[in-house]
Amino acid sequence: MKQSILITAVSALTLGLSTAMAADGHDNAESGGHVFVKADELEWGPVGSMGDGAEIAVIEGDLAEEEPFTFRLRLEDGYRIKPHIHPAYERGTILQGTLHFAHGEAFDADNTTALPEGSTFIMPPGAPMYGYAEGEVIFQLHGTGPWGIEYLDPEHDPRQ
Repeated sequence: MKQSILITAVSALTLGLSTAMAADGHDNAESGGHVFVKADELEWGPVGSMGDGAEIAVIEGDLAEEEPFTFRLRLEDGYRIKPHIHPAYERGTILQGTLHFAHGEAFDADNTTALPEGSTFIMPPGAPMYGYAEGEVIFQLHGTGPWGIEYLDPEHDPRQ
């Protein structure tokens, strides 16, 4: 039940973004399957599953489907990512700022690893993780969906 609610929420969030990108010429049919997106062309929007202080820009894919996806997250300075898990591998690259990230079930800022610009991370499905942003942080995630987020403490979920 939780997963179906999660997938529905992610679908609603990403449907508008994916549709908007295709309408703006990011559809890859004209370029023979290639996708070219300049950073200043990204369309940022709220991330319902992360709440205020986080924004998403979907580059490719439907996050609710079993297909490849690429998207960016932008976090304001000091944003805290509460302990959570994902249903699939999460592969990320820090593009701006420093993301302090850790594996674990309880938030402990002193136990994080500072990942500055250019750093990368790979987190397996079901592995609890958390972190926080130092400065404005932008990182890119890619993998195969469906993508979702489940907070270990349901009270941390802004969708509640």
